[in-house]
Amino acid sequence: MDSFLIQGGRPLCGDIEISGSKNAVLPILAATLLTRETCIIRKVPDLSDVHFMGKILRSLGADFTYEHGVVTLQAKRLKARGDYDLIRKMRGSICILGPLLARSGKASVSMPGGCVIGTRPIDLHLKGLKALAAEIHIQEGYVHAKAGRLQGAEVFLGGRVGPTVLGTANIMMAATLAEGVTVIESAACEPEITDLAHFLIAMGAKIEGAGSPRMVITGVDRLHGAEHEVIPDRIEAATYAMAAAATNGEVTLHHMRCDHLAAVLDKLKEAGVRMEARGTSLKILPGGEINAVDVSTQPYTGFPTDAQAQLMALMLKAAGLSIITERIFESRFMHANELARLGADIAIEGPSAIIRGGLPLSGAEVMASDLRASAALVIAGLMCPGRTQVNRIYHLDRGYEGMDQKLRSLGAKVKRVKER
Repeated sequence: MDSFLIQGGRPLCGDIEISGSKNAVLPILAATLLTRETCIIRKVPDLSDVHFMGKILRSLGADFTYEHGVVTLQAKRLKARGDYDLIRKMRGSICILGPLLARSGKASVSMPGGCVIGTRPIDLHLKGLKALAAEIHIQEGYVHAKAGRLQGAEVFLGGRVGPTVLGTANIMMAATLAEGVTVIESAACEPEITDLAHFLIAMGAKIEGAGSPRMVITGVDRLHGAEHEVIPDRIEAATYAMAAAATNGEVTLHHMRCDHLAAVLDKLKEAGVRMEARGTSLKILPGGEINAVDVSTQPYTGFPTDAQAQLMALMLKAAGLSIITERIFESRFMHANELARLGADIAIEGPSAIIRGGLPLSGAEVMASDLRASAALVIAGLMCPGRTQVNRIYHLDRGYEGMDQKLRSLGAKVKRVKER
């Protein structure tokens, strides 16, 4: 496994381009299973999760090629059974269930594996498909689903901590080929869901209300091939904005959507970060004194759980107490113990982390536990004087395209090495 060696204490300066969204592209790739025709997806980030989804789609019979950010896909013939050894390794692969069932009338997909940041059950996915007249049973670790033709219905997808994003994607994709009208209440409103809707509409789907809690899908007999460009990754943009602020740097982020980051940018302004937004660019300016802030993660349009760890790293620079409350996942503070190895003072009280910032930090060897925790450790390493080694950065390769290269282009001293 690889590690990052970071020589910290240097401000980041320069320009970088934000890649296409990981969280948007995976369901979009799954949606290509809904047609026999060729689909071309552009601005696809070069990530291990993307290539892993490619393996899953190939195992189902699809032709999948990736070249310079463009994926070409065609699924003329489909296998209805997903490969256990592939699907169990990536939770996002559950989004193949809806498209497989809608097109083939049957699907057998292995239950996705566990996750270090907490339980993410698929009960709402199954509830929605049952509402569309699918017969579902779970046996020997597989979800087995069948339906003559799915039937439109009213589906409520609100859960314990809000709407389910992947569940909304799954039901939405299945409903495009269902007979009649499907109404999804308490649908997820994330930009990634809206992006999926735009791709499905380009394929010939009839969808109204994407991006709102009430979505109406009128089923059609068939979908055709289409081309689509994936939206910019809002979490990658948030990560680099916080890294720039944490190092008192001057960084311009290009090809991004500030409207997708309203809650994050509002909190950064409250923290004293100076910035200028112009069109599809955001410039983080040096010189702002970082203030302690409190935040609770929420479903979109609230502060995203995927940016919580990175904000915690930034708050190490703020004198005073900050409180970050995690409302989405119950085990998403594993980075706190690793940040403590760098000198952080963080107390966990139930769903809240209390950060006493402004303390001296120093480089150390730390271990990444998940994708966003990895990003937080990198930001902290960039802040710290001395050398920080972040181990298990394969997590980063799942969701950040060429992070070490982008950071080096901004003047950071970051080197990828094999773990000892």
